[in-house]
Amino acid sequence: MLSLFLKEVNAFFSSLIGYIVIGVFLVIMGLVMFVFPDTSLLNGNYASLDQLFEVAPMIFVFLIPAITMRLLAEEQQAGTIELLVTRPVTDLQIILGKYFASLLLIAFALLPAWLYYYTVYQLGSPQGNLDSGAILGSYIGLFFLAAAFAAIGLFASSLSANQIVAFIVAAFLCFFIHWGFDFLSRLPVFVGKVDDVVQMFGIDYHYASISRGLIDTRDIVYFLSLIALFIMMTVVSLERRKW
Repeated sequence: MLSLFLKEVNAFFSSLIGYIVIGVFLVIMGLVMFVFPDTSLLNGNYASLDQLFEVAPMIFVFLIPAITMRLLAEEQQAGTIELLVTRPVTDLQIILGKYFASLLLIAFALLPAWLYYYTVYQLGSPQGNLDSGAILGSYIGLFFLAAAFAAIGLFASSLSANQIVAFIVAAFLCFFIHWGFDFLSRLPVFVGKVDDVVQMFGIDYHYASISRGLIDTRDIVYFLSLIALFIMMTVVSLERRKW
């Protein structure tokens, strides 16, 4: 699994994929934080990173499927998946190697985002007048969100040998699981009855909870369960070749 992990990491950074992903994320975040007038903190009355954590999920809905769409679809399209499974590794190890490689790339994209924290820290009046606990919680929530999207994207990549199809399916699933349950909870059949329960099935409910700075074990368990579910679904999808 380690050799496969290193192979995928090398593939990301030996081509333009890794640098484009990191660059696109940082440029868009920079525009949102400092350029676009509706969200620029320079036009606000207080230093905050709320804009970053509100916009980041919308960017990840497209950015992470772009990272994961090739992981298994490319192997199937090139016919190398059959060669890969002849090696002394299980399907789960193949999937985890690719999954952790995509997570590493996402982590590299998030690390420079701490520059925004430093900038806002310096802009505070007095200097450092920030809710650092809430910001740390938001970064943790953003990483779990990205990890869940990566698992969803990997599952979508296993469904088709066409990378475009994998991208579209992944983007749709990420969007629906993040916001779809919130929209469903507003239907008249659920309002005032089980709307809170319906919302709890969506990522947005738990992401918003962590972003308040309160690390609740229920939110952590939700994200880990969601990731495990899609990893297992990917294993089942890969095993279709044996049926």
